[in-house]
Amino acid sequence: MFPSGYRFTQDHEWAIKKNEVATVGISSYAAEELGEVVFTELPSVGSKFAKADEFGTIESVKTVSSLYMPLSGEVIEINENVIKNPALINDSPYNEGWLVKLKVADDSEYDTLLSSDHYKEYLENL
Repeated sequence: MFPSGYRFTQDHEWAIKKNEVATVGISSYAAEELGEVVFTELPSVGSKFAKADEFGTIESVKTVSSLYMPLSGEVIEINENVIKNPALINDSPYNEGWLVKLKVADDSEYDTLLSSDHYKEYLENL
């Protein structure tokens, strides 16, 4: 259900880091809870965020939700495809539905995120 190697927040964002770049998105659980995603607002390339800062919004047919950055860093790429086709977030939250790529400012923050197993346990206790 949740890919191994990915890290998660209690706000349901995920990150996967390769070298100094992390790809960020929302979990399949969050996508399912939101329902059909119809709009996504993402930051500009070059925007800098601290861990847990709000970095955008995601709108579904049910609600509008804030997105919170799982790691500190600078946005180096946004997924233009989810701007044009927000349903990618529902259809493929861990692949085509990613949101931003971030140049990570503090590698140690990654280790503080939940592993996929710990995230699953967290959801079971909600």
